[in-house]
Amino acid sequence: MKIQCIAVDDEPLALKKLASYIEKIPFLELVAECRSAFEAMSAINDNKIQLLFIDINMPNLSGLEFVKSLTIKPFVVFTTAYSEYAIEGFQVEAVDYLLKPISFENFLKAANKVKNLIDLTTTQQKESIKRKANHLFVKSEYKLIRIELDDIKYLESQHEYVKIHLINNAPVLTQITLKGIEEQLPAEQFMRVHRSFIVNLKRVSVIERNRIVFDGKVYIPVSDQYKKKFQEFIDKNFI
Repeated sequence: MKIQCIAVDDEPLALKKLASYIEKIPFLELVAECRSAFEAMSAINDNKIQLLFIDINMPNLSGLEFVKSLTIKPFVVFTTAYSEYAIEGFQVEAVDYLLKPISFENFLKAANKVKNLIDLTTTQQKESIKRKANHLFVKSEYKLIRIELDDIKYLESQHEYVKIHLINNAPVLTQITLKGIEEQLPAEQFMRVHRSFIVNLKRVSVIERNRIVFDGKVYIPVSDQYKKKFQEFIDKNFI
């Protein structure tokens, strides 16, 4: 699976170079080219961005200020023409710092650093959840928690975490992607209906305008991508 990323730079030529570098690397997918931090904000809100290539010195809202403002941060590679920003860049846990003019060799090294980190995180996440018969064992904070599959209402993606919503207990937050936990769930009982939600089909009782309703107050949308499969479930189970 490709790493979804965006390039952010207020200089058109610098932005074009970043985009061309991204497109040369097979494991990267360029989702958006942004001329400002505000454009980047919209791109991050609308997509599941894993990697951000961003210039530090931009008008109105700098790259540093923008990254600091993010509640959930993707991996970050800063770009800039000013070497004095390097220390401050690493203070916000940037993966790398590229000094302009950026060579493709250095850009590729930075991209590989991110890929290695994502591969390591994915491996660790897969080890953090195990399914046994009719239950899961998940790591949450410093605890290993047993969760019965039938007690799950739905699962919600929160970037690199998943919140498991339960019938009679508080939600459980575990560090794994929604795709990672989806692979551990029985397909006959759980269905992905949106890029951010998986539902327990046994707990689906109310459907309203292409939305699944839980407890009369939680509305989970069924996106176009999953609508056909969910409609087949409705046809088989609802009169």
